[in-house]
Amino acid sequence: MSLQQIVGKQTYTTWVEMLRQLVPDGRTHRLAPLIAGMLQYASTLAYEKYGDNPEEGSVAHSLLRAAEAYEPAEAEELLGEVLEQLFSEAKVKYQRMSSRGDDYSIIESALYEFIHWYDMPWEA
Repeated sequence: MSLQQIVGKQTYTTWVEMLRQLVPDGRTHRLAPLIAGMLQYASTLAYEKYGDNPEEGSVAHSLLRAAEAYEPAEAEELLGEVLEQLFSEAKVKYQRMSSRGDDYSIIESALYEFIHWYDMPWEA
């Protein structure tokens, strides 16, 4: 199960190379919106290709369901493995530790940004 099925080989290869270069020294608060943007792009393509009825269990199905999620944990259940594969192919780690010794994940942060993509707190 790979985003390559949705975005194509060239785009996916570019994303892998971007992560390979950016993640090692990148800050999570900058990487998360970038990865969320990748997921937004992929979900748009998934909808264009498959509409409202992608095959159950497919990457397209996971993307479209995660785009409607309200909780990052729900989105992670749907897309966690897909993003883990992306990081694995880029040969970079998504697990990190803060200066205070707290574990956190770039994937969790990216999925939070993904499901809150259209939120504008100043409009609430």
